[in-house]
Amino acid sequence: MYKILDKYSNIEEVKNMNISKLNEFADEIRNFLIHKVSKTGGHLASNLGVVELTLSLYKVFNFNKDKIIWDVGHQSYVHKILTGRKDKFDTLRQYGGISGFPKRKESQYDFFETGHSSTSLSAAAGFARARDLSNESYNVVAVIGDGALTGGMAFEALNDIGYRKTKVIIILNDNQMSIAKNVGSVSKYLNKIRLDPKYNKIKEEVNEKLRKTNIGSEVANSIKKIKGGLKRIVVPGMFFEDIGIKYLGPIDGHNMSELVDVISKAKEIKEPVIIHVITQKGKGYDYAEKNPNKFHGVGPFNYDNGEVYSSSGLTYSKVFGNTIIDIAEKNDKVVGITAAMPDGTGLCEFSKKFPKRFFDVGIAEQHAVTMAAGFAASGYRPIFAVYSTFLQRAYDQILHDVCIQKLPVIFAIDRAGIVGEDGETHQGIFDLSYLSSMPNMTIMTPKTTGDLSVMLNWAVNQNYPIAIRYPRGKDADSIELPPIKELKLGKWQIISEGKDIAIIAAGKMVQHAFMAAKKLSKSGINCTIVSADFIKPIDKELITKLARENYKFVIIEENVCHGGLGSSVLEYLNNKDIKNKVLMLGLKDEFLIQGKTDILYKVCGLDVESICNKILTFA
Repeated sequence: MYKILDKYSNIEEVKNMNISKLNEFADEIRNFLIHKVSKTGGHLASNLGVVELTLSLYKVFNFNKDKIIWDVGHQSYVHKILTGRKDKFDTLRQYGGISGFPKRKESQYDFFETGHSSTSLSAAAGFARARDLSNESYNVVAVIGDGALTGGMAFEALNDIGYRKTKVIIILNDNQMSIAKNVGSVSKYLNKIRLDPKYNKIKEEVNEKLRKTNIGSEVANSIKKIKGGLKRIVVPGMFFEDIGIKYLGPIDGHNMSELVDVISKAKEIKEPVIIHVITQKGKGYDYAEKNPNKFHGVGPFNYDNGEVYSSSGLTYSKVFGNTIIDIAEKNDKVVGITAAMPDGTGLCEFSKKFPKRFFDVGIAEQHAVTMAAGFAASGYRPIFAVYSTFLQRAYDQILHDVCIQKLPVIFAIDRAGIVGEDGETHQGIFDLSYLSSMPNMTIMTPKTTGDLSVMLNWAVNQNYPIAIRYPRGKDADSIELPPIKELKLGKWQIISEGKDIAIIAAGKMVQHAFMAAKKLSKSGINCTIVSADFIKPIDKELITKLARENYKFVIIEENVCHGGLGSSVLEYLNNKDIKNKVLMLGLKDEFLIQGKTDILYKVCGLDVESICNKILTFA
């Protein structure tokens, strides 16, 4: 099917290709990616945008010796194809298959594992300084997107690299997008460079004219100063050069000849250099070019018309989005905050309806949390909608800037629990543990989408920090659980009553517990099902009551067991010297690999059948 790709075997072949063949190879890779990702799902738009860039890097560098680090890593599919994983793309992001991100165990060419943004420059500095200390000689390349530059860690690294003049080659992949459209002054600054051709034009004209005279030649010998002055005239600030990093660009990220030429020159520079590359997210697939948000992280889709195969039903994100609009219509002190995820978190419609009360801070979770604290201290009710895995990045800000001051910030924690195909870096299985340890923090978990709406309405009327964590997707089909009748701080809800086992479940696990209880009843085991609507504080009164009635306890949660709901219940029982038997069902003290959620539930023992089997043994 593919003239070049089907015969391709190793990275040395790329170095031997001429520009014409590289362009042909790029077309084949792009076509291959669209077909494969249409079946598995994955990060399509970002990878289509870096095909020529990746090939150019492999043309110039020798990654048997040189190192490359991909920021975030969701744009590493072309890299994976070039490093021997083409025939495994049918397993992309599947259980037991290849990861959608760099994984050191997968390949010798995956030098550093990434999954969150803004990390590549710090890692590159570590690699480069290790090289220098060891008196070795190789290049260290970091590929970072313009969206990732909104992350504070990237600026910390730039500051350090520029100050110490560590030789690192930084590729700034500027596609004007992160996940949503980029926001902030960094994006505006790059737009000035991108859209104003005066700098490169003036630089070329001045150099050409100077070289025509003897006096001009002498001036040209000190061209660095003139270039620096010109840059400051036509590109305000010249931020990168001002902090000590040589700037090259902007260049066309789909012009292979220009890419190879500029990257080759950068390779010879003995100081840190940043190459500003302009790419188009979704390049080569019309549907992705027109809607890069949709094809950023996309499920399986129809190749011919770009339509995504999706199940119907009301998702938690959608319910959150609808509810926050209803709340904001009644309360003008409510503001919505996101860190570059307005679509994924359900805030898109809110942003349209309340543009003055919507704040997208870009990929900057730490800033988002402390800004929310400022809002709360000023009498507002900020709601920060964020994926569980990304909230981890703001641990210190939650603890110090929100909890110490007991400020009424609401954390709407989406994608909590087992998320699926994105693997270790994206599973939301730690939030209960780290939030539970924070004084003044209240944690809630809705068992259904309906409960989420009730909890949000309750939370905006409280005067302390509240985290509401909920899963990706929608409720299980054909399950009807009773709604919350009355929400009181730290009180749980009894869903059904039985005489043998008390199953205390959190969030979506209530649905699994309910289905398991039905099956167990056929084996003569009758269960009381309790929905732990609050993870902190726990319902000590109900726990004590059930213990006195001699129930055995089963705790089920979609979080690591260590530090989660089960730990809190056990601690309370131990402090009260209550000896009832307890079975804890949750996630092990390990990172959870990729795979469809149904498979991972089974692997982790949290599917209905596994829960039944474990309770049968326990009972």
